[in-house]
Amino acid sequence: MLDRRMLLGAGAALMAAPALATRARKAGPAFPKGFLWGASTAPHQIEGNNVASDLWFLENQQPTAFVQPSGDACNSFALWETDLDLARGMGLNCYRFGIEWARIEPEKGLFSQAMLDHYKALVDGCLARGLKPVVTFNHFTAPRWFSAQGGWTNPESAQLFARYCDKATRALGDGIASAITFNEPNILLLLKPMLPAQVWDIQKLTLATAAARLGVPRFVCANVAGVEDLPALQRGLLAAHKAGKAAIKAVRDDLPVGISLAMMDDQAVGANSVRDRMRTEMYGGWLDVARADDFIGVQNYERALWSAKGRLPAPKGATVNWAGTEVWAPSLAGAVRFAHEATGVPILVSEHGVGTDDDAIRARFIPEALTELKQAMDDGVPVLGYCHWSLLDNFEWIFGYKPHFGLHSVDPVTFTRTAKPSAAVYGAIARRNAP
Repeated sequence: MLDRRMLLGAGAALMAAPALATRARKAGPAFPKGFLWGASTAPHQIEGNNVASDLWFLENQQPTAFVQPSGDACNSFALWETDLDLARGMGLNCYRFGIEWARIEPEKGLFSQAMLDHYKALVDGCLARGLKPVVTFNHFTAPRWFSAQGGWTNPESAQLFARYCDKATRALGDGIASAITFNEPNILLLLKPMLPAQVWDIQKLTLATAAARLGVPRFVCANVAGVEDLPALQRGLLAAHKAGKAAIKAVRDDLPVGISLAMMDDQAVGANSVRDRMRTEMYGGWLDVARADDFIGVQNYERALWSAKGRLPAPKGATVNWAGTEVWAPSLAGAVRFAHEATGVPILVSEHGVGTDDDAIRARFIPEALTELKQAMDDGVPVLGYCHWSLLDNFEWIFGYKPHFGLHSVDPVTFTRTAKPSAAVYGAIARRNAP
């Protein structure tokens, strides 16, 4: 249950932002009955001490691409009930979270019943609170032993992932509302034209160091890789999605299964824009696969303006996020429209948010983006629900704890969660089912 401090924090957040609260009461057109209003998290980013995982191994070495290790994170492995209470207390009816393969199968072929029971309790905790569980089977991380044998570039990877999906679905499947096999398996394709060469070099050095420590030829991860790894990595992930989906469906054929893709709102600027070529490079194979799925998860944070020469910088005077990228509310609707046009399947907004220390930006951004999303739905795009990233400020991969995407801040010592004003704004939208 919500403790007293959290309730007081949520109330204080509303009182501290009267203009935001007033805006939240001015409802727009209602969303369909049964629309999913959720918040998203990822296990490695919030649970803490994921010691058997590949990324824990990379974080805790030198040299490393990570600015700091994940450590205790938000201590959500212990405080998962608190997190569910936060989601329910906001008025949400959905919670998207991940299960951690490295905990469930810490050594090859060794499955932990205790960890399966832990995640089963999390699913049951969602249901007890009226939250539909949307479960991600792989949110970037994998067991250390798996990545030490080449990860997704190993020909055995699809079979191993399918075996894990089978075990997990048998343990958890009765309560899951929707399953996502992979979170953003295209993320490195999206980042390929954007990251400077030195970032790829440090990632390559990080992996080489890990391989040398373990005495193996290759150590490859889903979101830390060298450019030369990308073709084999993508082939492996595509095969694993198909195998994992088949394994899930074999246990529970009525369970909706899809993938979530990192997608920008890509816009063409001027003559001979490279936009369409970039869309093919960043999403192409995955959009093809998604046509056979039950839905596609869209994860959108920004738009990209593509000229004939490449991506343009943010327009002068634009509101920007922590990394200097434009914050543009209509981008979600643009990405959703394209995803449906390209696949023909229903859309679940599995992530959407803004990394900023200025919560007023987030509080404005949410209702503006949702108004545009509702217009896309009115135009015929089938959207199942919206999950905001993230419930909590958390560990943001190689950037550590610097970016803040959460609706709640987290004290790194006491792990106390404190609601931001944006949590009240989003909660009000969810309760009335309208922006």
